[in-house]
Amino acid sequence: MREQELKEKLTNVEGRVAAACKRAGRAREEVTLIAVSKTKPVEDLQVIYDAGIRSFGENKVQELTGKIPELPNDIDWHLIGHLQRNKVKYIVDKVKLIHSVDSYRLAEEINIQAKKHGIVVPILIEVNAANEATKFGVKLEETLQLCEEISHLENVHIEGLMTIAPNVVVSEENRPIFNKIKALSVDIASKNLDNVDMRILSMGMTNDFEVAIEEGATHVRVGTAIFGERNYNI
Repeated sequence: MREQELKEKLTNVEGRVAAACKRAGRAREEVTLIAVSKTKPVEDLQVIYDAGIRSFGENKVQELTGKIPELPNDIDWHLIGHLQRNKVKYIVDKVKLIHSVDSYRLAEEINIQAKKHGIVVPILIEVNAANEATKFGVKLEETLQLCEEISHLENVHIEGLMTIAPNVVVSEENRPIFNKIKALSVDIASKNLDNVDMRILSMGMTNDFEVAIEEGATHVRVGTAIFGERNYNI
C-alpha cells in the first residue's frame, strides 16, 4: 500500500515539474528533482529509487551517512541542511553537492577536508533572500563578496546559488524571491570570477517548486509532496 502511494505521489510531482517546464519554455532535462528524504526510512527511498529517481537530499549529516551504505551506490546525495564545520569531514567525499554554504569559514573547512581526499567539492552559496531571522544564509548584497573570497580556495568549486524561500500558502508570493536569486546569479556570472559558476539554482520546495522552475530553478528540493509529511520529532 505504502509503495503504491509513494509511486503515485512521485508521478504527480513529475507531472507538475514537466508542466512547469513547459510553461517556462524549458526542457524537462534542465531541472533536477531532488527527493528530500529526511526522517524517511530507507524502504521509502528504495521505492522512489526504483521509480527512477537518483538525486536524494538530506538535512543532517548523521542521517545521511547512515543511509548511504543501505542504498544503491549510484545515488547522488545532496546535503541541503545547515552544515557545521565539525561535521564536514564525514560527508565531504560522499555527496554530489553541498547546497548550504553561507560563510567563508565553512568553505575553508570544506577545502581543508577536500584536500585530504584529493578532490574538488562542488558547493552552492546559500542566500537568505527574504532576510528571515530564523534562516541561515548570506544576505543578497553580501553574496558576491563571499563568492569572491571563496573563489580562491583550490579544492572547492562554487556551482551556483541556493535559497529557502518563506513558507507561504500562496506559492505566487515567492516569485519575487526566486526572481531576485536568478537576477543575482546572472550578475555574479557576469563578473567571470575564476572558480565560480552560476549554472545551478537550487530553489523551490513542495509549496512553490513550480513557480521556482518558471523563474529559472535548475534543482528543486521536494519532500512532502513525494514522501508525505515528515516526522518533526526526529
